[in-house]
Amino acid sequence: MKRRSLPAPSAVVAAAAVVFCLSAAALPPTAAAVVEHTFIVSQVNMTHLCKETLVAVVNGQLPGPTIEVTEGDSVAVHVVNKSPYNMTIHWHGVKQWLNCWADGVPKITQCPILPNHNFTYRFDVAGQEGTLWWHAHVPCLRATVHGALVIRPRLGPGSYPFPMPHKEIPIIIGEWWQVDLAQVGFHLKNYMSDDYFSASTINGKLGDSYNCSGAMEDGYVLDVEPRKTYLLRVINAALFSEYYLKIAGHKFTVVAADANYVSPYTTDVLAIAPGETVDALVVTDAHPGRYYMVALPSQAPKPDPQSPVFISRGTVQYSNSHIPGNGAAVVLSSFRGEEGGGGGGPADDVPAVAPEMPDTHDSMTSFYFRGNLTNVRRPSVPTRVDERLFITLGLSSVCRRGQSCKKSDDDDNYMVVATMNNISFQLPEATTPLLQLHYYNISGKDTLQELPDRPPTAFNYTDRALIRSGPKEAQLEPTSKGTMARRFRQGASVEVVFQSTAMMQSESNPMHLHGHDMFVLAQGHGNYDAAKDVASYNLVDPPARNTVQVPRLGWVAVRFVADNPGIWFMHCHFEFHLSMGMAALFIVEDGPTVDTSLPPPPADILTCDPNDGLMPNEFYLQTKESEVPNIDGV
Repeated sequence: MKRRSLPAPSAVVAAAAVVFCLSAAALPPTAAAVVEHTFIVSQVNMTHLCKETLVAVVNGQLPGPTIEVTEGDSVAVHVVNKSPYNMTIHWHGVKQWLNCWADGVPKITQCPILPNHNFTYRFDVAGQEGTLWWHAHVPCLRATVHGALVIRPRLGPGSYPFPMPHKEIPIIIGEWWQVDLAQVGFHLKNYMSDDYFSASTINGKLGDSYNCSGAMEDGYVLDVEPRKTYLLRVINAALFSEYYLKIAGHKFTVVAADANYVSPYTTDVLAIAPGETVDALVVTDAHPGRYYMVALPSQAPKPDPQSPVFISRGTVQYSNSHIPGNGAAVVLSSFRGEEGGGGGGPADDVPAVAPEMPDTHDSMTSFYFRGNLTNVRRPSVPTRVDERLFITLGLSSVCRRGQSCKKSDDDDNYMVVATMNNISFQLPEATTPLLQLHYYNISGKDTLQELPDRPPTAFNYTDRALIRSGPKEAQLEPTSKGTMARRFRQGASVEVVFQSTAMMQSESNPMHLHGHDMFVLAQGHGNYDAAKDVASYNLVDPPARNTVQVPRLGWVAVRFVADNPGIWFMHCHFEFHLSMGMAALFIVEDGPTVDTSLPPPPADILTCDPNDGLMPNEFYLQTKESEVPNIDGV
């Protein structure tokens, strides 16, 4: 059986948010299908905040099209690159079992899709259910090139481990940028800019807290019926911020995260970091009316640099005036004293109720939200550990072009980088992707530098004095750049403790591992201490995640089984941390059987042309030569 989708007419979808509402009627098991999509990546002009901006999108949409599949289906996505940028698409959270070739990481698993070229991604979604997403895996372009990927159970929604919802709605939190995102990526890579987004979005819409010459921006509107249950599939596609999401007068029941079911957890706020997904049920049991859905970005407090706080407001709007039988009361709280309409509809003249939001510097709400998640099933958590890594995350500095330099504002040779165990990741010079070198055992992979078990020096990792440059920080700052990798034998059980540090910053870090899920055993504030913290490990029902939020000035311990052969990217999903080098490669070796060995590359795999002018240094994007500073040798 085959299902296809084609781009919608651009006049209809040029600036439309992608929303699907699936009736959750029980269905019999369906046969596996091949689900086909055509993604045309192009640039379109979109106008927000009184400014027209040229943005890269898929099929004229922001967000891009939702891919809907059933567990066990195969997917074929034909990418037609009509943008001026080199492009790859990463299928975030899809395990790509024995199919690392389709993971979509430039220079690691594939050559990029050049402008005016095409490529087809083919992969299966066996053994996974829930909400994932797809996005560009080139610097910053995922801010506009992204969409939802929904995997439903083969036995139908009646087999969900929670009450069957009336409808299912993707909610994609993002950012609106009024600048050239490709240039932002280049600036971040070279620590040259203070670029920042101009607004937050829900399903591509800014909301009525923004206005242009007195006219309010449109906000996302979710029309609901009373006394129904809705499943919100929430995705954080933002580059910079973790978000808090609330709906005035309503509660969430969290039932899944990163396409893994969790024990139902009731809360009035969701915390979601870049790369994460959260599935939550909402029962429409409030009085009839209009209720704001608010997405608030969080940030570290001073002395970390402070940025403007841009919220997005959508509206949950009841479709009629029928009062639910339970007569649930609504607290009439306000957010920053603002009330107002937006979005139109039958209740447009009724002021919307706003929720009381956490403080933008509140990190404890995020910490407790994640600490309350447990696995709805009792998974087989590895009790034996074959490999242990202790990875510190922070910022540091290096000198450009290998020269000596002084750390001062007027020294152009000095640049800040992001590190894992004091090494900042840089892509290899070879034009052949590393996965091909690995598969064919070509010597170019010998340029890889091993990711060490731990940082070179043990110190008080969360000492706040390290946030500001000084003698104490300078002693710990020596840093190198390299293509960091760690090799694991097939089937190895790996424990990783990620330790956030105060080195020149105190941000949290959403760490994403391609090709695997990680069991989150424990988290804590301060410095990890194995002597006492191992006792807090949850080895019974830990949640499984593909993106793990390492708390600000804290740590998180995870375990996973390295059973998927290939080269998998491990990186922070904050775009500025990734572009500055907070990444490494996890290489899983072949096993003794066909079922544990990486198959050969597909016949239509892309090849890199070393004469195309883009490889190896600026393979991400095309940039006018006059706009590129002299950074050879960085």
